[in-house]
Amino acid sequence: MSLPSSIDVAIIGAGAAGLGAARALENSGLSLIVLEARDRVGGRGHTIMAAPDVTFDVGCGWLHSADQNSFVPIAGQLNFEIDRTRPPWREQGFDEVFPPRERLDFVGALDEFYERAEEAAKSGRDGAANACLEPGNRWNPMIDAISTYVNGCELDQVSILDMDAYEDSEINWRVRRGYGALMAAYGAPCPLALNTQVTLIDHSGQRLRIETSQGTLSAARVIVTVPTNLIADAAIRFHPALPAKVDAAHGLPLGLADKVVLALDQPETLPQDGNLRGATMRTAMGGYHLRPFGQACIEGFFGGRFAQALEDAGDGALAAQAIDEIVALLGSDYRRRLKPLAESRWAHDPFARGSYSHALPGHSGARAVLAAPVDGRLFFAGEATSPNFFSTAHGARDSGERAARDVVASVANG
Repeated sequence: MSLPSSIDVAIIGAGAAGLGAARALENSGLSLIVLEARDRVGGRGHTIMAAPDVTFDVGCGWLHSADQNSFVPIAGQLNFEIDRTRPPWREQGFDEVFPPRERLDFVGALDEFYERAEEAAKSGRDGAANACLEPGNRWNPMIDAISTYVNGCELDQVSILDMDAYEDSEINWRVRRGYGALMAAYGAPCPLALNTQVTLIDHSGQRLRIETSQGTLSAARVIVTVPTNLIADAAIRFHPALPAKVDAAHGLPLGLADKVVLALDQPETLPQDGNLRGATMRTAMGGYHLRPFGQACIEGFFGGRFAQALEDAGDGALAAQAIDEIVALLGSDYRRRLKPLAESRWAHDPFARGSYSHALPGHSGARAVLAAPVDGRLFFAGEATSPNFFSTAHGARDSGERAARDVVASVANG
């Protein structure tokens, strides 16, 4: 839609948080518009057809804490099929690659790490989560690798208190047609202005003035839902400046978790929804989901500094690394059986600059600071503002709904 000159509520960003805010306000009587820099909705949720028979979630793909996830009932309302197959993360497709006894030993070490971290958090003192690794434990590099998938970074960058605040029911489901596709359907009724990049929010006057790549508009209230890295990097500026918000964003950087999908020839030789990980004893390693949904493909996952190095190496580097690792684990025959289809590059996406937030050590309180409204007119949402479901799409959506409630309350209070 074209840009209005004046609006009651402007929502910055059409990711899960922005869509959640817009849907919550649709019967409020307030005029609204969602300003999105991309040419699509969904933000870090994006589904593509990587091949005619391969659906690929370039971003988020799992309905985490599915029994508490607000996208689950939304999926039901929109007739999106939910796959309740248990994740294969703790299982292994090939015992000779990672023998059961070794795997049990690793899982035990991982569980003990989380128990030590939980105990450390009870002190109320923050610190880096790598302090909870058992000195000399041979599994420490692989535990750190798990952190790169879960947090998008290694444990030396993770706040113990923030990690402890995360709520996980350990029930994880998937959307058969794609999580990004579900978000797009959820956002379909929203009033959108795509290809509209916001650069400045001026809140010095009675109304807020928003400068965008498509022109300027004024709003009575604004909900900001962009990733923290954009606030920290001043990709969106505030006038007057909001140093507390910028500092909070710096304390909640987006880590990096990238994905690659490879077409698989002769897929019937591998288990459906299997897991593949080698006992490599190193942090710089990928994890692999074999034949997700039974599709003729393998999904690879890379995180943290290793994912950043692969992205920096250029297009195709994630696929090349994935193929090399799979060949090393399963044999040289797989080099001819695997073909790159698609990969994510979230650090190089100018409107994301990363995957999902983690609190740096000593910054566990930054989420509440970022979430706090300013002057009853400027509101903040996004996964980084969620106190317990950060780094998830449903945490982002719920935060948008929370910001919408705050907007309605501010209007009612005059």
